[in-house]
Parts: sequence; structure tokens; C-alpha cells
Amino acid sequence: MVVLLLLSLLPLSTLGSRSGPTPAVPHHGHAGHGTPKHSSPPPQPTTAELVRSTCNSTAYYDLCVSALGADPSSATADVRGLSTIAVSAAAANASGGAATATALANGNGTATSSNAQAAAPAATAATALLRTCAAKYGQARDALAAAGDSIAQQDYDFASVHVSAAAEYPQVCKALFRRQKPAGGQYPTELAAREEALRQLCSVALDIIALASNTSS
Repeated sequence: MVVLLLLSLLPLSTLGSRSGPTPAVPHHGHAGHGTPKHSSPPPQPTTAELVRSTCNSTAYYDLCVSALGADPSSATADVRGLSTIAVSAAAANASGGAATATALANGNGTATSSNAQAAAPAATAATALLRTCAAKYGQARDALAAAGDSIAQQDYDFASVHVSAAAEYPQVCKALFRRQKPAGGQYPTELAAREEALRQLCSVALDIIALASNTSS
């Protein structure tokens, strides 16, 4: 009877021993606590940030941001690349100045043929000045192209010399108009605007060239 009683109790104790690990189930929920969490990579400087930080080193921040941002190649450019873009923007302005002066000269020549002969000498003088202005803007464009070549060779000193020369060529045009006034007429407002824009763009280019030079040294 005693043996049978023990045998009848044995399954109960076995079941009791199997119920022991049950509290371990909630613990299983914490097994993921040791797994590494996915952390996002640190933010990288964007192109816009590089352009802004570069333009902060120039005298004309807004113009700089506009000129650099307008060129799609700024998306992958470093500071040296941005200096090339600035020079290209100035060269585009110089080309526009040459075209503007040529158009004014051609228009002035057409007006000369329809005016009275008394007005012809003044119109002829103005036309000659405008053609000189077109040539000066062409020289500015060529100087800026040479500056771009110098930047490609990392010759920043020569690049600065070319850009400085480019900024001065249109000033010759203005000086000629003032010297020959009134025979040459008023300095055209279109060219005055081109001259000021080119001066500022060259200033931006010079500042970025200096920054590129310091970065490479």
C-alpha cells in the first residue's frame, strides 16, 4: 500500500518539477536587450553647407550663393571647384558685357544713318567708344578663361592676377566715356550695371581662390 501510494504521488511531483521553468518565459522577452541597435550614420556636410561656408569668406555672400548654386557642378565640387565656378560666372558676365556693348554700337550706328548730318560726329564717337568697350569686355572674358586654366593647375597666384585684370578692363570703358563727354555721350546704364556686376563677381572669385590656396597649402 505504501509503495502504491508513492507511485501514485510520483506524477504529481514530476509535474511540479516541470512547472518550475515557466517563470523563465517572461525573461525570454529580454533576450533582445543585448542585440546592437541600428544607429544612423553621422550627418555629412551637404553641398549647400559647403557653398554657404565658402561664401561666408567673400564680400558678397548673396551673390556668391546665387552664382555657385546656379551651376549644377557645385553638387560635387570642393573649394577649388567652387573657385572655378565663380570664375566661370564672372566670365559669363564679361561675355554678356561684350555682347551688350556690341549691340549698343550696332544700334547707335543704325541711328546715325537716320539722323541729321549735324548729329553724325557725336554718334560716330559714341559708336567708336562702344566698340572699344566690347573689346575690353572681351579681354576680361579672356583673362577669366586664363584664370580658370591657372586654377586647374593649382597656380592660384596667377589665377588671382588674371581675375584682378578682368575686373579692371571695363573700368577703362567707363573712363573713356567720361573723358570724351559730351562727344561720346553718357556712359550707358546697361554697361554700368555690367561693370558693377563683373566687379563683384571678380571679388567673389578672388576670395574663393584665396580660400582654395590656403586649403591646399
